[in-house]
Amino acid sequence: MSPQPRPSRFLGAGIGILSVAAAVAVGHLVAAFTGPGSSPFLAVGDTVIRFSPQFLTEFAKTTFGTADKPVLLGGMAVVILAAAVVAGLAGRRRVGRGVTVVVALGLLGLATVVTAPTFRALDLVAPLVSLVVGPAVFLGLHRLARRSSDVEPHGLSRRAALLGGMAAVAVVAVASGVGGLPAGSGLAESRARMTDRLARARLAERAPAIPAGADFAELGTPPFLTSNADFYRIDVALRVPELRAEDWSLRIHGMVDREVTLTVDDLLARPLVERTVTMTCVSNPIGGDLVSTATFTGIDLRDLLREVGVRPGAEQIFATSVDGWTAGTPTDVVMEPARGAMLALGMNGEALPPEHGYPVRMLVPGLYGFVSATKWLVDLELTTFDARRAYWLERGWAQRAPIKTQSRIDFPRGFQTVPPGRVRCAGIAWSQPVGVGGVEVRMDGGPWRPATLTTEVSGRTWRMWTVDFDLAPGSHTVQVRATDANGAVQTEQRTDPIPDGASGQPATIFTVG
Repeated sequence: MSPQPRPSRFLGAGIGILSVAAAVAVGHLVAAFTGPGSSPFLAVGDTVIRFSPQFLTEFAKTTFGTADKPVLLGGMAVVILAAAVVAGLAGRRRVGRGVTVVVALGLLGLATVVTAPTFRALDLVAPLVSLVVGPAVFLGLHRLARRSSDVEPHGLSRRAALLGGMAAVAVVAVASGVGGLPAGSGLAESRARMTDRLARARLAERAPAIPAGADFAELGTPPFLTSNADFYRIDVALRVPELRAEDWSLRIHGMVDREVTLTVDDLLARPLVERTVTMTCVSNPIGGDLVSTATFTGIDLRDLLREVGVRPGAEQIFATSVDGWTAGTPTDVVMEPARGAMLALGMNGEALPPEHGYPVRMLVPGLYGFVSATKWLVDLELTTFDARRAYWLERGWAQRAPIKTQSRIDFPRGFQTVPPGRVRCAGIAWSQPVGVGGVEVRMDGGPWRPATLTTEVSGRTWRMWTVDFDLAPGSHTVQVRATDANGAVQTEQRTDPIPDGASGQPATIFTVG
């Protein structure tokens, strides 16, 4: 009996790729109905993020910025593609070897789903479907490949059957992948209803009016209020959670006198406050752009915690997002009467955008976001720092992380050439929550000169500055430093952003000519 013909290397690799693609895509499609977190593909990515060492996380953020998530997903796709090719080539000689590789990939997806912090029993469905689909497609295509190798007169029709089968699998994989993309799940309608409710609500506290000339946008600074579309976004979510306000609830428990579970209706029934706040990311480098300002609408968090009763010894508010991300906020900071900590539902006159935490996020002015600004908030536990360690604290970042006094030069830009004569420099400065008391600028290492500041809106927000210099043609270096409202000057000593925020005075080299 002659040995059974083997598929070509090209055909074998194609079978492996299609089998794995079908498994991943169908699992992703099923996850659209059982819960996005159960997608094996996304679960693997979440696991990589969850267990990545601090140096690797910082490398990704520093190298790729806000594109770190697409880069991660692309890298995962390349690795999976390589594994699929290995499965296909291994199956040319012995089909069982290829099936083993495909099953191993499926078990990896299953394991990452089961070990996720937000795992539910229903989440088993998607990875189990993937675990069945992958080997089934692999075996089915190999069966067609063996039949297509028979001699004429049936060879042509059987080869056509193989090609048709592979094409069908490809179509199913693509359709499943597209079908697994976020469909909104009524999120747009939910946000529209929330925006309407916030517009009709009576505010117990209004944000200070933004005075005319609050920025120097015509000189190159950002506008005083950052649009929602331009507001910086830094988080570890591979897929923005889709949580309707109607389905949301918040549990407050732990070291409290009275455990409560609140709905959006409960929050809207409380006195609503409106506060304009500048937020900045701890990863913002010296002179960086990970800083934005918006007017948020929500409830006062201190008042809420006073009602539930914070017990002595509760050092931190351990906040958890719907996707399992955690942050630990110092309780004493939140309980400061003038701090202005809040649970926000609205941003710049509309419901929170999904990527900024809809339906509810936490916000504490004066603290970097990784310890204070949990998005898609669903749980607050009053506890100690020893009892619970938050996501970034486990990676060596700071425990308290107050925002440092910082400034930035927006004009001239680095290595820009400007006309000779009088050069008007402009930028921003921030020092939440005390506010900016002054800004000084110097040119080419000369004496510091006070800059003109915009009117202060509040200590929680940035201020813009400008100053003029008469400069000769050639290369020049402008440097800036800010002073907070208490008289503390921005340090010249440079430190990296991690673990508790960058420090140092920004400088820009430009040319007059």
